[in-house]
Amino acid sequence: MRALWSVAATAATAGVILASAAVASAQPVQPGGALQTIGELEASGYDVVIDRVGTAPLNQCVVTSVRNPQEVTRTFRVGKGEDREYVTVVVSRSITVSLNCDRQT
Repeated sequence: MRALWSVAATAATAGVILASAAVASAQPVQPGGALQTIGELEASGYDVVIDRVGTAPLNQCVVTSVRNPQEVTRTFRVGKGEDREYVTVVVSRSITVSLNCDRQT
């Protein structure tokens, strides 16, 4: 049982750290470089879903919006009797980034 507690506690701690970083990153962004925005969101623990208009390469795209942050959690029961606790862990996190990738001619 102690091994489960260790895994759950470690996962919960990681989830809290990611949640703190993600809150700042999930705020609306200024239009700018797609690669930087996507990289920052992925570094914050998000799986990024890209919604784009146009055919230019990503390094030429402009971010038009960041929306729909989704978080899936799971609660684990840890311990027995009076030592029983419930630990909620973030299982997955996703967000949508819209890009304007129109080619400038």
